[in-house]
Formats: sequence, C-alpha cells, structure tokens
Amino acid sequence: MCNTSLHTFLAALPKVEHHMHLEGSLEPELLFKLAAKNGITLPVSTDPAFASAESLRKRYENFQNLDDFLSYYYIGMSVLIDETDFEALAYAYFTKASSQNVRHAEVFFDPQAHSRRGVELSTIIKAFRRAQEKAAHDFGITTQLIMCLLRHLPLSEAMETFSQARNEGYYDDGTLAAVGMDSSESPFPPFMWKELYDAAKEFGIRRTIHAGEEGPPLYVAQALELLGVERIDHGVRALTEGDDALVARLASSKTLLTLCPLSNVRLNCINSISSFPLRRLMDAGIRFSINSDDPAYFGGYILENYCALQDEFNLDIGDWETITRGAVLGSWCSEERKAQLLEEIKDIADKWSGLPEEE
Repeated sequence: MCNTSLHTFLAALPKVEHHMHLEGSLEPELLFKLAAKNGITLPVSTDPAFASAESLRKRYENFQNLDDFLSYYYIGMSVLIDETDFEALAYAYFTKASSQNVRHAEVFFDPQAHSRRGVELSTIIKAFRRAQEKAAHDFGITTQLIMCLLRHLPLSEAMETFSQARNEGYYDDGTLAAVGMDSSESPFPPFMWKELYDAAKEFGIRRTIHAGEEGPPLYVAQALELLGVERIDHGVRALTEGDDALVARLASSKTLLTLCPLSNVRLNCINSISSFPLRRLMDAGIRFSINSDDPAYFGGYILENYCALQDEFNLDIGDWETITRGAVLGSWCSEERKAQLLEEIKDIADKWSGLPEEE
C-alpha cells in the first residue's frame, strides 16, 4: 500500500471504476470453493499451481503475457455454473470495491465463455442483477454491466450473442450499458469487428473495445476511425508508442481511456509502474480512469492501483481531484449521478486540502 502521506486521502477519495472483469475478480479461495461445490476437477495433474489457493496465487505473479494469463482466466471461470455462483462472484467484487470507496462501477462480463459451457445468458444476467441490487442496498454503490465479446471466436458467434442480448431486451431495459470486446488482441485487429460495431451504432448502443494493450497504437486508431467507439479500454501503447497526432485526437475527442497500471506490469505490457505514461496523459489533457482490470490475478484492486501510481509519481491532491473528476465525466451513469459523485470528490478534496500534511 502507499508509502506516502496521501494514503489515507486516497482511501477516502470517491472512486469510479470502468475496467474490471467480474470473472477477473474470482479470488483463488472462491474458485476452489465453487469447484468443490460443482464437482469441477481442476487440472492439478498437469499444473501443480492448482494444488492450493496459495500456490495458484503465487503462479499469478509470473504471467508471461496476455495469453498466458487468459489460459488461467478461462480455467477459473469454468467453476461458475449456476445463478448462485455468478451472484457470489459479483457481490464479492462489489463488497471489496465498496470497501475501497468505489461509488460507481461499470463492469465487464464474458457471456460467450459461459454459453459455450451450456450456461444461459439469462442465468448470468439474473444473478448479476441480484448482486447489483443487493450492493446498491447494502453499500449505496451504483453499477452497470458491459457485455464483452471474445475476439478469438468467430464474428458470427459475436453477432449471435449480441443479437440475443438485444432481442431479449437487455439493452432496451438498461440492464446492459454497452457492448465491448476483449480476450487475445494482437492477432485480431479492430477492423475485423466492423459489422458488430456498425450494428451497435445503428441501435444506439454504446461501444467500447480493448485496444492498445498488446496491440500497436494502430489498433487504437482503427477502433476510433472504423468502429466509432466511444471509449478505449487500455490504450497504453497509444501513449507509450503513439505519435502526437493520435494523442491529440484522444484529447480533443475526450475519449475515455480505461487504464490498468498493475495489469500492464503483470502482463509485461510495460516494464514497471515508472513506465506508465501518467505524465503524458495529464500533460496532454486526455480523459482517463485508473482501474483494476482482473484484480484477483494482477495483485490489486483499484486502491492498490492508485497507491502504486502515488508511490511512483508523488501526485498532489489537486492531481487526484483532476483524475477522479475526469473519470466521473467519462462515465455512462446519469447526469444526476455524475453531479453527486463530483460533489463527493470536491468535498473530500476540500477537506484534505485544508488539513496539515501527515508526517
């Protein structure tokens, strides 16, 4: 956790999270519990990391790349079978997030990874709705679901899942806030998914995509130009390798980048937190948020990501107020909710700005 005097401030600061995969919050302890409940045999015979929750968490510290992580990610989600499993998963995340003062969360889930195992979309949606309602009651947190489709599967399957969600009314009734796309990036450039994003745009559905995590800055440009996305999930390579024109475009369009520092380090997208392009983001005036991505796998939830940046870059209260305000403004909640969150941030920033600095 933070080694600076601002740790208590960062803990108190109201936060918004835009980039967090519910399946990526499956802690090893819950994974083993659900595997036992559902009679799922974990591959301990071929991978000793599955001998215990402790050894599995240790293995998570040494991912070689995105696909190495994804292999464990998909094994982990295989233990999610019925509504109670998905509800337990989501509520555990909302509980943890609320303890770190996340006030609004827009979270991803991967329906195709479950439908291929025979789990119905309605099973997942009903479970997540219950967890959302319970979290709203228990913690006062507002939440939205973003359905992500898998890039390594055929476009036809993505279109089928998208059409099912739309036909069953999950976009019309507000259950789903947007459509996104994740999984392996490098072999699957954004232009491959133009038909999907054109359809989403036609029906007035918000659009986001994972781009520029392992893929080049060109993928971010393609997502903006060809897909008409309103948000870029990751995009770190646009800042570390991209040219000034792309950076200026991101800034002028107010396209939100949902960035995940600890994830970037754990997956070797950047060498260390010191390589995270925080100063370039702030100097260019790009709107961005700091997020946890897959916190059970990457060593920290949102507060741990805030603290990692604080330890490295020694930001002040005004910097954090700017960062968190930008995150709120880039959210897809109501204008009324945004106003509430902005006021909460201002109150905390004002309170801490008037306090003497801790020793």
